[in-house]
Amino acid sequence: MIILASQSPRRRELLTREGVEFRVEVRETDEVHDASLPPEELCALNAAAKAEAVAQEFPGNIVIGADTLVFIDGEPLGKPGDEASAVSMLLRLQGRTHSVCTAVALIMPDGSRRDFSETSYVTFRALDEAAIRHYMSLVNVYDKAGSYAIQEHGELIIESFEGDLDNVIGLPVKRLLEQLA
Repeated sequence: MIILASQSPRRRELLTREGVEFRVEVRETDEVHDASLPPEELCALNAAAKAEAVAQEFPGNIVIGADTLVFIDGEPLGKPGDEASAVSMLLRLQGRTHSVCTAVALIMPDGSRRDFSETSYVTFRALDEAAIRHYMSLVNVYDKAGSYAIQEHGELIIESFEGDLDNVIGLPVKRLLEQLA
């Protein structure tokens, strides 16, 4: 059985789209927010913690843990705590290119672990606060790293991206399927 150790609706949608049969099990973990760590390492620590917490209770299964963060100027941007934080994040991203890193920790039925990460680059349009507030009126930004979702009215804020779109959404599905094969 495949177990997704994430409550992210976007990760569930991506796996379902690919026809992967799975169940969701989430356990409370303390996420690391250490900006001194490289993006891949920071995301990998959090992905591993999520996967390991679930794998302990469900040995003999495949467990997928993942963590996605937006990085600008070397600083990780997680989910905003409130409206002011969301506006601040989006103002900081406007007119600039940032990276989106997703790390995946895959725990196999024999207990071995396969880790990988993917980084994509997103360039925002030049935006003013009115444009940002309009975007926020259309999209629930509070459960999204960096306060945005490229797949939800992204045309309003995104100029371009490089890399794996699924990674920006929250899970590098192609690489995950390669590891599961």
